[in-house]
Amino acid sequence: MSRILVFGGHGKVALYLERLLAARGDDVTAVIRNPDHEAEVAATGAVPVVLDIETLDVDALTNLVAANDAIVWSAGAGGGSAERTYAVDRDGAIRSMDAARAAGVRRYVMVSWIGSKPDHGIPENDAFFAYADAKLAADEHLRASGLDATILGPGTLTLEDATGLIEIDPQGRGEVPRADVAAVIAAVLADDTTIGRTIRFGSGDTPIVEALRAV
Repeated sequence: MSRILVFGGHGKVALYLERLLAARGDDVTAVIRNPDHEAEVAATGAVPVVLDIETLDVDALTNLVAANDAIVWSAGAGGGSAERTYAVDRDGAIRSMDAARAAGVRRYVMVSWIGSKPDHGIPENDAFFAYADAKLAADEHLRASGLDATILGPGTLTLEDATGLIEIDPQGRGEVPRADVAAVIAAVLADDTTIGRTIRFGSGDTPIVEALRAV
């Protein structure tokens, strides 16, 4: 059994993930912002903790993460203002990484996006630029952190049923069900060979565990 802390615990991917982790016997804590979501998160088998990651400093985050074996960052501002996107997707994520280092929690899995590269090609006047820029900064900070990190870059997320099948480095948009993204996160947490890797993926024809081993 592992103790896993999930930031963004009420997101669609996170809700799938929490069910998977709880079902295999992990002890899951889910950080959420809205107390109205506590019951839904608790129904997955996770323990909800209501906190606003925009306002927590590194010391508070260090206390939060300290009792865990691994951290999953699946939080995001969900669009809206560029200011809030940077506050959550970049600054909040970076503080959580610094807190993980301070607390000695080495395993960290970042849910990023398939296009998170310096040459992502999103122009600054595009509404999506703040997200692309924030995620890139967070990913680069994680790579330099010294943590046992895995960065996951799923393609366009869908609400289709899980297939259990993916393709690494797909062409195009790399559409993939959120349920399969959750299954990839769960598999990565159980596979230390993925440490130090950035794994971009979409739907495909290869079972998840097999695809990850081929990376």
